[in-house]
Amino acid sequence: MVSKNQIKLINSLQQKKYRKLHNLFIAEGKKVIQELIDANFSLEYLFVTKENLFDSKYNFELISDNDLKKISALTTANDCLAVFKIKEVNSHSSSGLELALDNIKDPGNIGTIIRLCDWFGISKIVCTEETVDIYNPKVVQATMGSLARVVVLYTNLADYLKTTDLEIFGTFMEGKNIYKQELPARGIIVMGNEANGISTDIENLVTQKINIPRFGSLQQTESLNVATATAVILSEFKRNS
Repeated sequence: MVSKNQIKLINSLQQKKYRKLHNLFIAEGKKVIQELIDANFSLEYLFVTKENLFDSKYNFELISDNDLKKISALTTANDCLAVFKIKEVNSHSSSGLELALDNIKDPGNIGTIIRLCDWFGISKIVCTEETVDIYNPKVVQATMGSLARVVVLYTNLADYLKTTDLEIFGTFMEGKNIYKQELPARGIIVMGNEANGISTDIENLVTQKINIPRFGSLQQTESLNVATATAVILSEFKRNS
């Protein structure tokens, strides 16, 4: 049985201010939870509705489906939920490509982007402080466990870019066709906000503007979803490296 205090605590973790206050976040689903455990995230609570989901050494608590619904952030509750401590992010140097996110707001987008970075071997993402929190339950769910393998740093992005000696790439409608460029194995790729693109202060630091060309005959599609664009760009960089 989940206590009233536990329900109150876990439900509060759906909000960023309480995640920061308690230094905790929630994860749901066997795959996501197991990957976070394997990546040495510190497990605080583990609630399950079936006994055979996890090794008994994890001290899980068997609860009812109804109790799980009370603490789940999902519309349809899974069969397990865990509470983990948020890991402290240490300074992480990257020997290859880095991704920079300029005010990405949609949890599904950043979750997918983290998963893409894991797929393409990008180990570091640098975000503006206004970018959605990676420990938002929707982000954690969308990463499908990739959060365990990608370092995400929140900082003043403009200041960070000013200190790098790497080439900085940004996506713009007036940029050069990405398919006709020689792309390096090292560099920083900036992806902009869903509605407004890359902000002016970050644009001023971009050293090479690139573009994913439209091939449609009518040329009326305004833009690509930022996660979709990230997939195309990372694939092209990796293909060239």
